[in-house]
Amino acid sequence: MKQPPFLKPGDTVAIVAPAGILKNKTHIINQSQKLLEGWGLNVVVGKHVFNQNNHFSGTDDERYEDFQKALNNPKIKAIWCARGGYGSVRILDKLDWSSFVQNPKWIIGYSDITAFHNHTHNLGFESIHAMMCTSLQDAPNTIKKTIESFKAALFGTPLNFTLDGSVYNKEGSVLAPIVGGNLTILQTMLGSKTSIDTSGKILFIEEIGEYKYHIDRMLQSLKRAGYFDNCKGVIVGNMSKLKSNTTKWGSSIEQLVLDALSDYNFPIAFNMPAGHEKDNRALIFGKTVELIVKKERSTIIFKDL
Repeated sequence: MKQPPFLKPGDTVAIVAPAGILKNKTHIINQSQKLLEGWGLNVVVGKHVFNQNNHFSGTDDERYEDFQKALNNPKIKAIWCARGGYGSVRILDKLDWSSFVQNPKWIIGYSDITAFHNHTHNLGFESIHAMMCTSLQDAPNTIKKTIESFKAALFGTPLNFTLDGSVYNKEGSVLAPIVGGNLTILQTMLGSKTSIDTSGKILFIEEIGEYKYHIDRMLQSLKRAGYFDNCKGVIVGNMSKLKSNTTKWGSSIEQLVLDALSDYNFPIAFNMPAGHEKDNRALIFGKTVELIVKKERSTIIFKDL
């Protein structure tokens, strides 16, 4: 995997909104600018960031225009997505990535931004799964580690995480690149050119607002598509705001994951603080990590190979 240049003071970051609407969020974008400027970076905000088109932050063409301009501009070293929600897939096939390939830059975000992470991965480049601008609506003391890991990933400071232990952890160790993102997006990419090949890789997954049977259904779909056949490990992030069905599922979300993946021998680590929670640590997708999973704790160490 090719690595875009890590940022240094004086570099420029573009803030764009490729998906959901940013209603009454002007102050959040201002905060985001101040955060980056406090790190010595320059900031440009997409022309259409505050546009509104029903569910979306502007029409497909407007959102495409902002993202394409950021891809094409060689002075922009990172593209930070203002929020997720839904909509990235609607502009994905409109985008011309030829300038990006010649002058790679970091694509940053999570949730719906998984669509872009998949695409950049298939182009052969690393990307950053991390907080978005809307994360700054939370109290600063609750997202301190989130911001710290985002800055570390952006500037190339080594990332290492120690995860809380779990009786559900499936022990083992592996050295492999990490890929993945939001489970729903990963599942909806199946059968398209944006679906990722997980062979020889560690898969990270996170989700929000789903019933347990929905999560099982998505895992079964991925499984039947061969997603896990040559996978080297799984890291489970936040499974947030799970919905209660009138018919009880009957087991924990951890046991659900273990049952769905019971045919495989790779290690499985729970309790990765990444996803739709205030503690949302940055991950560099495409980068090789050493994953060591034990019942009492797991460690994730990003490696320079």
